[in-house]
Amino acid sequence: MSEAAFCPRCGDPAPEGATGHTRRERALCNDCYFEDFELVDHPDRVEVTVCAHCGAIQRDDRWEDVGARDYTDIAVESVSEALGVHVDAEDVSWGVDPEQVDPTTIRMHCQFSGVVRGEPLVEEFTVPVKIGKQTCQRCGRIAGDYYASVVQVRAVGDRTPTSEETERAREIAEVITEEMEATGDRNAFVTDVSEKPEGLDLKLSDTKIGKNVSRKLTEEFGGAYDSSETLVTEDEDGNEVYRVTFAIRLPEFVPGDVIDLEDDDAGPVLVRSVQGNLKGVRVTTGEPYEAGYEVGDAPDARKLGRVEDAAETTLVAVEDENAVQVLDPETYESVTVARPSYLDTGRETVPVLKSRAGLHVLPS
Repeated sequence: MSEAAFCPRCGDPAPEGATGHTRRERALCNDCYFEDFELVDHPDRVEVTVCAHCGAIQRDDRWEDVGARDYTDIAVESVSEALGVHVDAEDVSWGVDPEQVDPTTIRMHCQFSGVVRGEPLVEEFTVPVKIGKQTCQRCGRIAGDYYASVVQVRAVGDRTPTSEETERAREIAEVITEEMEATGDRNAFVTDVSEKPEGLDLKLSDTKIGKNVSRKLTEEFGGAYDSSETLVTEDEDGNEVYRVTFAIRLPEFVPGDVIDLEDDDAGPVLVRSVQGNLKGVRVTTGEPYEAGYEVGDAPDARKLGRVEDAAETTLVAVEDENAVQVLDPETYESVTVARPSYLDTGRETVPVLKSRAGLHVLPS
């Protein structure tokens, strides 16, 4: 008769096809096998560390965002991860009944059932969960006004950045930090946003945010940026830690400006775009204008006004293909002005801009 025919512990006949991790376990009869059997391996106690500010959970040496406010859910998840069901169990079902003992202690009453060697088994036990509160690195940095880079949004010349430009800078910073957080970077955040008389300052937790804000903003609105480093401290390993300042210089002129180019007798230009180089339309002829590569978005020019400064006035007459008569919006005298190609001569009124360069019809 084979060695496995009898239980090596009590000598009773061993069941055929019995389960077990080892050959000896498979040879045991059911009574001997179940003497030392545990359906569920569970800890005596589970401890969970939660950030008191953001609800993140500490797992080993990292923090994981779960937005925890209801610690019962955390307790259920933590106990579930700590339990191990015997590999031989089949048709396993289980449930937990949490009991809130105090604000930081939850008893998890667990019940498991399963089938092993054809025998239905039920096991009940209680695992206390202790919730400990700390401050995660991210919240600690936020509380300490930590920042690794500064973005200074400024404009060339006498102008200050427009509200559209500064709001876009804020928006880009928020989007970039959200994207970094979504990929698991918990240390990405906007530390501070401050309005200055000369523009906007953004304090950011990461140099990548500052660089991307500067790059995207100048791509959309033109201009350029440069960066400089300042040594601020050394880390625990003795490595030098630098803070980077990104200085953005947005173009002097923006879409909607009417400018008079120096050394140019072809007439003022209504600016349409400053992305890459300045582009616009001549308000005397309606012909397109585009600055050369060497000039880019910063031609030598003076600002005459903006489209918002235009006044609606009466179109008196069309003289020929190059000229029309309009009423001066200040003196109400009839004045002959250039007729740009975009002018709709069927209109009764047209917008005109009066400046040191004269009176010019703007697009409707």
